[in-house]
Amino acid sequence: AAAEALGNLKGNIWLNGLTKLSDAQADALAKREGILSLNGLTSLSDAQAEALAKHEGWLELVGLTSLSDSAAEALSTHELRLNLNGLKDISDSTAEALGNHKGPLGLHGLTDISDSAAEALGNHKGPLWLHGLTSLSDSQAAFLSNQDGGLALGGLTSLSNAAAEALAKHKGYLGLAGLTELSEAAAEALARHEGDLNLKGLTSLSDVAAETLGKNEGEVAVDHSKLPPSASEILKDAGH
Repeated sequence: AAAEALGNLKGNIWLNGLTKLSDAQADALAKREGILSLNGLTSLSDAQAEALAKHEGWLELVGLTSLSDSAAEALSTHELRLNLNGLKDISDSTAEALGNHKGPLGLHGLTDISDSAAEALGNHKGPLWLHGLTSLSDSQAAFLSNQDGGLALGGLTSLSNAAAEALAKHKGYLGLAGLTELSEAAAEALARHEGDLNLKGLTSLSDVAAETLGKNEGEVAVDHSKLPPSASEILKDAGH
């Protein structure tokens, strides 16, 4: 009855103390409009996933460390922000399901993904957060470059020239704030990227790379206090 009453109210609600939820309660709470935060849940039945997928608002489920393929299929139909940052790994079929989600999708908990998962997530439409990834193969970079919307890869600390070439084909916001250095070849590739770039982690950048990067027509976000003075001035003169 309490879940039914809460579901009929409008506005945001945080119920992060809940550690379990019945199917009926999930169905009732899903009727609520606004942010629905259920970060205390560590498991989710397929029926609950189907119910919560109908929620019209941000859905926070960061307590989940695993997700069945059928639950992922259900949640993929949710049309607004879906936060699943607690997931530590996902199967290729789960990735395929989540790749069909349309809207902001948080998967920060993933520290590694397969090529098949990267290919599936490359089909995602909407901002995709993958800050947990600390490395990315050239083929995975190529798959993710197909993603339509903002792509956040702030956990990467290095990027091969081939991966930079691949990611340069991505259109939209590209977050690479974990990189501390960028080769001249990588800078040349990213200069062709269509969309804003987040490179605020750079502490080393040659003048040649700065000149090249400055040609990017989007916004290149850097932390000038971290950059070598000459590279910083070059980027400032370029309007970044």
